[in-house]
Amino acid sequence: MTPLPGGSPPALDAARARAIRLVGIDVDGVLTDGGIYLGAVDGKPLEFKRYDIQDGLGIHFMRKAGIRVAIVTGRVSESVRLRAAELEIEDVAQDAQARKLPAFRRILERHGIEPAHAAFLGDDFPDLPVLRVVGLPVAVGNAVPEIAEICRITLTRTGGRGAVREFAELLLRARGEWDKVCEQYVSERSPGLDRRDITAPRRRAETGGKGGRKAGGGAGEGGGGGHGR
Repeated sequence: MTPLPGGSPPALDAARARAIRLVGIDVDGVLTDGGIYLGAVDGKPLEFKRYDIQDGLGIHFMRKAGIRVAIVTGRVSESVRLRAAELEIEDVAQDAQARKLPAFRRILERHGIEPAHAAFLGDDFPDLPVLRVVGLPVAVGNAVPEIAEICRITLTRTGGRGAVREFAELLLRARGEWDKVCEQYVSERSPGLDRRDITAPRRRAETGGKGGRKAGGGAGEGGGGGHGR
């Protein structure tokens, strides 16, 4: 399914969105822009990847809404293990042979989830077997044509540049949970502040009150470390 005119992704059906219990995510080209940095220190090979902070918060929001998140990648990297641990993602499959479907099926079976109740975000041919079986196949903006062609949704943002965040917001808005998880996140980081004080600016913006500003589509980010995701 291609994006609507104006660069916006197609709307997600509420019933389909509420049926999703697990979201699987590829790494290279989805959680990252696909680039890798290879080097060595004292003869030990090292691999580095760049991740997007907004993607991390989107993953945090999905988990807060009770949706499991899994990482399935065709490369083995310590970087992925570290990022998954930082985001508290328990289900991580790294297969150097890129046999993603068997690994993904094992994750689903572990949690008693049918493929029809799972979504998967992919960009290239190694993701194709998984995308063919899930209930909600999703292509990031940089996906190859063959991947975009079979997916129900093609995102406007590219891998490593907010695609996962875009999907998280799309999914949670369709489920009617976006505002709740955003306000919960802000409340948890505003000790001693009355909830009415937190939501007042948004209420003023929605009613056009003096000093109000039209509400944006996303949530604020933290500074560094795990709190900013």
